[in-house]
Amino acid sequence: MTDTNVTTSLWQALQSVLAGRKFVDLTHAFHPGQPHFAAFPDEEREALFDLEKGDGFTAHRYSIVGQWGTHVDPPSHFIRSGRTLDQLPVEEMILPLVVLDITSRVPGNPDATPTLQDVHGWESRNGTIPAGAFVALRTGWSSRWPDPDAMANRDSEGMSHTPGWSREVLSFLIGQRAAAAVGHEQTDTDPGLATSRQDFSLETYVLEQDRWQIELLANLDGLPEAGAAVVATWAKPLGGSGFPARVFAIC
Repeated sequence: MTDTNVTTSLWQALQSVLAGRKFVDLTHAFHPGQPHFAAFPDEEREALFDLEKGDGFTAHRYSIVGQWGTHVDPPSHFIRSGRTLDQLPVEEMILPLVVLDITSRVPGNPDATPTLQDVHGWESRNGTIPAGAFVALRTGWSSRWPDPDAMANRDSEGMSHTPGWSREVLSFLIGQRAAAAVGHEQTDTDPGLATSRQDFSLETYVLEQDRWQIELLANLDGLPEAGAAVVATWAKPLGGSGFPARVFAIC
């Protein structure tokens, strides 16, 4: 009886907190032909059973790389002996959401990255970034989805021009504000000029700090820069180095 009462009270408390809140899906639906890292094969999908063909149920086989669509990168993606997906605890899957916005600079400079001035401006408006936050970089880049050419934004010499993080900001967020994870709209942590040279040093830095990240976020536009929560979930493959994620904000 006591356990039932406690459970009921918890659910009632959650209902009270969530009543009237807005839920925003931050996840792209993945599909064959979508933008992806050039070295990865495309998705292959097969209907093993199909209601439309007279079978009693529908079931698909999905052949994808773990880093597919909106996805999670655990430390083991780049770091030997880093935590794998099954080692990331569920307690890390709901976090305070911080939105760092540089969208105003991106139209005139697609290579834009955040600065410490952006972070200090955020804190002057909202207070100190809370420890254990998920910090999302808002660039407006997800509006280009699912056009692979628009996402890559390559020039005549094949160099990609996309926004990305900066080392000074990531170092501050992780080292000074104890951020638990980061996320972004573009394909990579590092800006396109770096990834065009096979430079993934910023992603390496994040993961070697035992943090995880979400790439290819959607619908960051319109979210408040402070005060919301993010929920990020994924499958639990043993030893997994990445997987499509379902991510949403409550604000």
